[in-house]
Amino acid sequence: MVTQAAMASEPPAAGATTRADSDDAVVTNPGAALVEKLGTARTAGTWIGDDGKPVVAVTDEETAAAVREAGVTAKVVGHSMNELRTATKTLKSAPKVPGTAWVLDYKTNQVVVQGDSTVSASDWSGMTRTAAGIGSFVRMERTEGTFTTRLNGALPILSTAGRCSAGFNVTNGTSDFILTAGHCGPNESTWFADNQGKQEVGTTVVSTFPVSDFSLVQYADGEAGDGADIVAVGGGNGVRITGTGDAAVGQRVFRSGSTSGLRDGEVTGLDATVNYPEGTVSGLIETNVCAEPGDSGGPMFSEGIALGITSGGSGDCTTGGTTFFQPVTRALAQLNVQLIVAAPSDNAGQGGGAAASGAPEPSLSPTQAASAPGTTSPGSTTPVTGGGGATLASRLTDPRNIGPGLLVIAGSMVALVATRYIRAEQDRKAYRDYYSATWG
Repeated sequence: MVTQAAMASEPPAAGATTRADSDDAVVTNPGAALVEKLGTARTAGTWIGDDGKPVVAVTDEETAAAVREAGVTAKVVGHSMNELRTATKTLKSAPKVPGTAWVLDYKTNQVVVQGDSTVSASDWSGMTRTAAGIGSFVRMERTEGTFTTRLNGALPILSTAGRCSAGFNVTNGTSDFILTAGHCGPNESTWFADNQGKQEVGTTVVSTFPVSDFSLVQYADGEAGDGADIVAVGGGNGVRITGTGDAAVGQRVFRSGSTSGLRDGEVTGLDATVNYPEGTVSGLIETNVCAEPGDSGGPMFSEGIALGITSGGSGDCTTGGTTFFQPVTRALAQLNVQLIVAAPSDNAGQGGGAAASGAPEPSLSPTQAASAPGTTSPGSTTPVTGGGGATLASRLTDPRNIGPGLLVIAGSMVALVATRYIRAEQDRKAYRDYYSATWG
């Protein structure tokens, strides 16, 4: 579930891109190192506080003193990470109930079990009894809507498996790929940019779903092309992706796609498990960023750091909801590929964020009361142009201009017919170059 179909098209200078893998992950929460050092028997997670500073949950005053000595805020809680994880193992061993999910809530020191509208009263009663047997730190919540992967309706890649959104560009050093959601299609699915099946984008060569939710679509010509390190955020602006990182609870994050535009919210939980109708996926990032059908497969990022790939969720961008993301670092490690990112020199002079260069401000999810800690932005912005005067990104990323099953480019001249743009066949090669940084 991506919120805006985005395409970057600005050709970077020679040598403007580099690679980042899971070992190069940016530290988004300094408290994580303390948690690793002190161990899961004495700690229970870490998060970013309202003041933008890390907080570490600990189980005793001695450990709290060690945390404070390191200059980090400590919060004494009743249950260790080991206890929380034991609770989730018990939930996983119970009979699977589609439409349920659970996540570790570090801030409350609880395991939160959620059930959507499809869960029957008898199934919910059974899960409630299981939770009661674990302990009072397991909290039961009913949620509106349904937990789905929301494949249908996305643009711009289409196949016999359905429509889906592209994520980040990655490489194995020999070939380039689109990293997207695993539920988008099985191995050997062929993806096109049009509903006539003429503009081939690539083929799924690795797909993992359920258990995890990621896949690789290999470009038909093997190369991502120019602009592979840029993702567009609308208004003719794109964000340079500069690295990868692990999301932190309390962190402000952004995502964009073809259905609901650029949106932001907060990471509310980690190591979430979701029982989709198609199967169970674990290890997900939970957020209060809204999303809608058609947003599946696209990226989540913050300050130019790639964090996740949209997996599924519930609700919408009118009433609010919950969205889950596959962590990028885990996908990169398992697939043995590297993210294509901007070289450090490319970020110089790009500005400090979306506002600095006039990029659109994201729409707040209804569930988000306020912008998260500090003045977090999507990342350093840069104009995204596609030639012919008008910016390519502004034409492709505006949801009002995308008709079902159509995403085509008309060279240097774009004709507006109703609300859809028609792309000429002779510009097929140009499309692939521009598509290289697409996430839809």
